[in-house]
Amino acid sequence: MQRLLPPDPQLMSDAQRAVYDAIASGPRGRVRGPLAVWLHRPELAAHAQALGQYCRYGSSLEQRLSELAILTMGALWKAEFEWWAHYPIALKAGLSADVADAIGAGREPEFEHEDEALVYAFVRTIVDERSIPDALYQRVLEVLGQDRLVDLVGLAGYYTLISMTLKVFNIGLPDGEPLQFDKQK
Repeated sequence: MQRLLPPDPQLMSDAQRAVYDAIASGPRGRVRGPLAVWLHRPELAAHAQALGQYCRYGSSLEQRLSELAILTMGALWKAEFEWWAHYPIALKAGLSADVADAIGAGREPEFEHEDEALVYAFVRTIVDERSIPDALYQRVLEVLGQDRLVDLVGLAGYYTLISMTLKVFNIGLPDGEPLQFDKQK
């Protein structure tokens, strides 16, 4: 059961309404999940949604790689909402269903593209080990370049915040949607 529901749109303060409207009128087109809960603190919501908008729509990473990183983060955190929201986006962006399904099932994916293998290894390593070995850092830098590497770190950090918010406040899926990670108990 969700621990903290979003503020009632009819009862929002001016600050909450301003952030709500900014999110709803932006590329996301609606306010849901962690963004909706963050509205309890409109200053946090404003800054977090701006960072998220950059990470999703303005970074130097191709959408295929961004979505791969997001799915990897969602799977590592077993963040159901994150997985549910981004799985179809990742496939539409060109990520292979075989790769996405392996990540969702907790299996090591078989990658056809080196950039994808490196993004996956980077995100998995930073979450699991809390550091990046020099050899992996150098290879990611060589393949992705400095700008995309910096954006990948920013995206991983933002989706850590997303994942924490989803887990702490038990933000679940819309009614009737199947869970991805409950079958992995």
